[in-house]
Amino acid sequence: MRYTDFTSHDLLLLLQGLGVSVGLFIATTVIGLLLGLSWAMLRYYRTPLAAPLAAALAELLKNSPVLVQLFLVFFGLPVLLQMDLTPVQAALITLSGNTAAFIYVIAVSAIESVGREQLETARVFGMSRWQTLRRIVAPQAAAFGLGPLAGLLVNQLQVTSLISVIGVVDLTKVGAILNLRTLKPFIVWTVIGLLYYLMARLVAWACARVEGRLRVHSQWKGL
Repeated sequence: MRYTDFTSHDLLLLLQGLGVSVGLFIATTVIGLLLGLSWAMLRYYRTPLAAPLAAALAELLKNSPVLVQLFLVFFGLPVLLQMDLTPVQAALITLSGNTAAFIYVIAVSAIESVGREQLETARVFGMSRWQTLRRIVAPQAAAFGLGPLAGLLVNQLQVTSLISVIGVVDLTKVGAILNLRTLKPFIVWTVIGLLYYLMARLVAWACARVEGRLRVHSQWKGL
């Protein structure tokens, strides 16, 4: 194998890998939010069968290794369902489900953090469960849950690096390619690490800004 120095094309390769990592992170975060909040609503409304099933699924996903889940989806799901699955699709399914499981836990904790006296007062005033959720529970729960959510998103951003093992050409995979070609691991992995660090700081900063605004506007001011 012939080893070469860095070229101008390596920057394009890095940007491509960065785009894949960011794109998958955003997509799995959005899908995970929708799924996790939907599961939390099943618990809030005490939906028979569906609520315990969602809780069991979340428990299973959050307490098993992401890498094992990735292998099960990529190698096992196509055999089980007799279907073709690309590495990107497998990564999307796995990370979305894993993110949803942790968001479910955060959402449930945030909802339960709202004082019971506020819920009792809402019932006295004849508010429905939906009105109570929208006007009282949701604003306070969002402010309470955003801190843990920020930590989760930073962690999930780092977890995206695992998808390179099934062939997704993300930022980590690009780092491995450049490392093999140049044999300069210190430079390559320092750059890759810095890019992940900058993305994590950006996510944390954005969440902190939103959390600050929510805490200002979510103080319960009575009915």
